[in-house]
Amino acid sequence: MTKLKDIIKNIDKPLFILTLILFVLGLVMIFSASNVTSYMNGGSPYDYFFRQGLFLLVSFIFCIIMVKFNTKFYGMMSNILLIAFVAVLILLLIYGKATNYAVSWIPIGPFTLQPSEFIKVIMIVFMARFYEVHEKRLNNFFIAIIPLIVGVIITFLIMLQPDLGTAIIFAGLTGIIFFSSPVSRLIKFKVIALFFGMCLVVGAVLIMTGGSFLQARQIERFNFTRPCDRLLDTGNQVCNGYISINNGGLTGVGLGNSTQKYLYLPYPYTDFIFAVTVEELGLVVGIIIILAYLYLLYRILKIGRDSYTNRGALLCYGVAVYIFLHVVVNLMGLFGLMPMTGVPLPFLSYGGSFTLCLMVSLAIVQRVNIENKLRDKKIKKV
Repeated sequence: MTKLKDIIKNIDKPLFILTLILFVLGLVMIFSASNVTSYMNGGSPYDYFFRQGLFLLVSFIFCIIMVKFNTKFYGMMSNILLIAFVAVLILLLIYGKATNYAVSWIPIGPFTLQPSEFIKVIMIVFMARFYEVHEKRLNNFFIAIIPLIVGVIITFLIMLQPDLGTAIIFAGLTGIIFFSSPVSRLIKFKVIALFFGMCLVVGAVLIMTGGSFLQARQIERFNFTRPCDRLLDTGNQVCNGYISINNGGLTGVGLGNSTQKYLYLPYPYTDFIFAVTVEELGLVVGIIIILAYLYLLYRILKIGRDSYTNRGALLCYGVAVYIFLHVVVNLMGLFGLMPMTGVPLPFLSYGGSFTLCLMVSLAIVQRVNIENKLRDKKIKKV
């Protein structure tokens, strides 16, 4: 295990500081966006603020312990965790109870656990480890696509919940890590051809059946354009998000002064936290947040590029894709560019499972950076 002083000395300081700033901003905005909802539900205005603070504290302590271990240890644990969480997803479909039309959460006392969130990070580590261990056998088509087969099975289980947003992110994450791996170009080309073939088959089935195997609520989600024409129906959420952003203008109406959080926006502290942030702090701050995401992704990709191992590189690329897809899917849903899928926005949205997974993924990146720095020092000594 690495000593704490070596950890502090070798972490990526810009990434750590930016992470800290974004988590603090998220905690402030969660309090501002949730206090009305919490009070109207008979609780204290500080309920979500204290809960998120507890999530952050527990996650931070867990990450301090975790970052002491070498990334090889993460890889060895990923196989066990992947099997365990796939089993949990199956049991959840059999015995779970629906919450907000989806069987995605396991109640644990006053809190809930979302297994499909954890399996994203586990899959990143599993794939990085797999392509390192089997590096010399990746010219074998079957071996090369084993992680994709696992990914398709898990994506299918998540879609059965049904959780479209998480399924999209998980599938995208698995696919992009595969194409970032050292698998030969010929095999990647075959996978692309197979993917488009599957898309054609699914498209043909949808056309022939008229989407009859989809639930009415799922079909409604594909009607996401011009939401304000459907203000009193399916466009209510997104249209109120537009109103919230428009109210903010360039400089915002002031912290805590959002009007749309007064029950106009459902769950303003999760899916629509960016809309409330722009309403209160302004479009300028909204743009700064997006630029902060871009810089964060740059730092993560840089650490991956500087890694001495394919394992370290794939871990960083996977985490970058994980964060990027969450940002893109959340904001595109908010802006009416795709169906609203209930995907949390990194650092800003309330949620224990996502907060822990996000912080763990960033700890993995910091661990890769620590190993890079320690390797640099050994090389210099030699």
